[in-house]
Amino acid sequence: MLRWTLTIFFCVIVLSATLPWLQKIGLGRLPGDLRFRLFGREYVLPFASTILLSLAALVIGRLL
Repeated sequence: MLRWTLTIFFCVIVLSATLPWLQKIGLGRLPGDLRFRLFGREYVLPFASTILLSLAALVIGRLL
């Protein structure tokens, strides 16, 4: 369980860092992604995008 928690946490960090580029292709704006502004700074928690990219990586890994 700890391994999955760390994996999801790592994916959220990577997606948050690459969010401006990923928004151009539609990721980061899915219904399960959270965006909020607090103290003048915008925070993004891309949960749905993380799950979608994890599933895509799983399918690619199974095919290879």
